[in-house]
Amino acid sequence: MKKKTDSPRRRTKLGELFNASEPNVLLPADREQLAGISSHDRHSNASVPSTSMSPTTSPANYFMSPFLQTSPFSKSPWNFSFFNSSPVRHGRLPASGLIGSLVREEGHVYSLASSGELLYTGSDSRNIRVWKNLSEFSGFKSSSGLVKAIVVSGERVFTGHQDGKIRVWRYSDSKKKAHKRVGSLPTTKHLIKCSINPGNYVEARRHRNIPWIKHFDVVSCLSLDEEHGLLYSGSWDKTLKVWRLSDSKCMESVTAHDDAVNSVVVGFDGLVFTGSADGTVKVWRRELVGKDTKHMMVYLLLNQETAVTSVAVNTGDGVVYAGSSDGLVNFWERRKHTLAHGGVLRGHKQAILCLAAGGRMLFSGSADKSICVWRRDGGGFHSCLNVLTGHGGPVKCLTVQEKQDEGGGGGGREWVVYSGSLDKSVKLWRVAEQP
Repeated sequence: MKKKTDSPRRRTKLGELFNASEPNVLLPADREQLAGISSHDRHSNASVPSTSMSPTTSPANYFMSPFLQTSPFSKSPWNFSFFNSSPVRHGRLPASGLIGSLVREEGHVYSLASSGELLYTGSDSRNIRVWKNLSEFSGFKSSSGLVKAIVVSGERVFTGHQDGKIRVWRYSDSKKKAHKRVGSLPTTKHLIKCSINPGNYVEARRHRNIPWIKHFDVVSCLSLDEEHGLLYSGSWDKTLKVWRLSDSKCMESVTAHDDAVNSVVVGFDGLVFTGSADGTVKVWRRELVGKDTKHMMVYLLLNQETAVTSVAVNTGDGVVYAGSSDGLVNFWERRKHTLAHGGVLRGHKQAILCLAAGGRMLFSGSADKSICVWRRDGGGFHSCLNVLTGHGGPVKCLTVQEKQDEGGGGGGREWVVYSGSLDKSVKLWRVAEQP
């Protein structure tokens, strides 16, 4: 088949989408287009916050839950917004909407992670802040490198940085609420050992070689495989690296893509999914090769002109989602021994920047400043339940946790969603599966 070379379309370069100063992700033409979107083009249950609050809408009632056990108002930097467009019935808040906002002047929010009662936020100030019950609980700062990714494994926190390093932190003192840096990946010991052998060097850039166990560009994404004790890291250096948590050793480095790796997610059936600026989504599986295990590509799910910016997985139902810079979300469903393309979700007018999955729900954050809330129903059909608006900049990161219904009224599952934006804010949303 003859390769088409005269196409007027050009693949969007990585630097145009995710350059070092990512707040300028929108080009002037894009800004004009965004400014022209009228309010009736987007609908959300979250209305403009009201300064008045009746006793029945007291937020303290909502936050008295296993997830948030104490009142968040004492010494909290969060601004709480409660929507009054829907009537309050039986002392309950409406099904979905904005609960609170946190504005940090120290920088744009690039990464989020939640673990139990704790929320971790990473910004371009190199600070990682830790929040508990919506009050600042702790914080720690790296020596260099914007925080691009955060994952939590027990008492250890792994952060990926713009300087190509993965830093490891441990919660060390419950009284001082301190997180201390306990190392980095690769460790100094392993780096020195690897550096001795000239055969362990790979070409990083022109006239520069480095040991293969080290990333030489931005660490853009991290994902944990708790079952097998592995950490996966993806980088703008086009590689996927596999780290063993027990001894922090780099077990494998795979040149996974032809451009930057933007997303890596540990999925179901022992599969690992990666999305890249080269427009592809690849599926990897650990296989025994001789005496060692290697990650082999088993599927190429997507190959398109536009960059893949984020990948998310519904492990329970075996569904894979991939968001891209054209504002679309493709998805695939597990069927017998293969993954079949299920369709495309269209809900944004600009690039998808992040995805998060929880139960039957999918949340997509975009450069158009909105978050689409999708629910997967029977037969693989997806419906858009809501469009959450309120951010003043592109939505860069999302994390979600399930909130149990304490009343036992059978109202369905509820989700607590955190969104980080290039407007320097983190917002907290309440989302119900039943609108």
